[in-house]
Amino acid sequence: MNIEQVKIRQLKMRMKSPFKTSFGSVQDKQFLILEARDRDGLTGYGEGVAFEVPWYTEETMKTSWHVLEDFLLPLIMGKEIHHPDMVSEIFSSIRRNNMAKATLETAIWDLYAKKQSIPLATALGGQREKVAVGVSIGIQPTHQQLYQKIEDALEAGYQRIKVKIKPGEDIALLNAIRNEYPDVPLMADANSCYTLNDLALLQELDQYGLLMIEQPLGANDIVQHAKLQSQLKTPICLDESITSYEDAEAAIDLGSCKVMNIKYARVGGLTEAKRIHDLCAKHEMEVWCGGMLEAGIGRAHAIALSTLANFTLPGDTAGSTHYWKEDIITPEITVKNGYISISKEPGIGYEINHSAIERYTVKEKVYRANR
Repeated sequence: MNIEQVKIRQLKMRMKSPFKTSFGSVQDKQFLILEARDRDGLTGYGEGVAFEVPWYTEETMKTSWHVLEDFLLPLIMGKEIHHPDMVSEIFSSIRRNNMAKATLETAIWDLYAKKQSIPLATALGGQREKVAVGVSIGIQPTHQQLYQKIEDALEAGYQRIKVKIKPGEDIALLNAIRNEYPDVPLMADANSCYTLNDLALLQELDQYGLLMIEQPLGANDIVQHAKLQSQLKTPICLDESITSYEDAEAAIDLGSCKVMNIKYARVGGLTEAKRIHDLCAKHEMEVWCGGMLEAGIGRAHAIALSTLANFTLPGDTAGSTHYWKEDIITPEITVKNGYISISKEPGIGYEINHSAIERYTVKEKVYRANR
């Protein structure tokens, strides 16, 4: 592969309903789509998932574009790339900015799979023809509205329900859910909003039979999570704390969690996500694939990643209609009986809905390799 042209677009799409967490609410999602074209005329697609506000990581949509334009594209364009695994090494001089890196790296993975005429899942070493999926439900204004969201998800066949919690909306919320749905596979996501001072409250979660509690403590913490896990029966799942293979290795060594959420964008791309997956498999730690409210391109990459053998828990890769009235791929991603079937088409396995992308584009720029 030799990348000769890249187009970056900024899209703005309205979600069906606001998605509220402990750190904020999103309804009008702005994000990046990157098209990487090689000298043979094939195009690979990646999606930049950083939010407009640096509340999940330090990155934003604008900083991602800046890092891509000023640092990553100059490193990659016109360079001969034999395999996508090379991209991580090429980008190694740039610290962090993992979501910007993943935007370009995933496009190159898509391009590579298309050049090989194989599905991206196959290129990654995936072993599944379908992947189990759960659903993530944001904080709702009332319990009744939450119940309706849960009902809709269960009727659609989702195999696991994840709810967002925060101080003041935790114990009573989970108690209400368990009274209404005593047997539903349930997990709680705290998005880093508690501290060890909340130990007694977090220990109360043990009574609700949760699959896991996700990222209860600080986004950059591994040590305190180890202290907390030793005093909880409920498995801790780390999300924001794991930004690299080294983070994952430290968390395993310290006993900071019993489950790991792997988001390819958070760790810099599919190559690093695979490395973390393999490490967890070696240590018999289960993993699942998290979501970032992606549109269809980012969701397709996550689905392909989820075909790797150790993704044994349902991920957050819900169908397109869960979040969007219209997606930017065709056919849209659908869930049947709790599973998403893996496309046999080359690359991400979905066609790009170019007319939708054009409608939602608010800004675009084309970059060409220097000859």
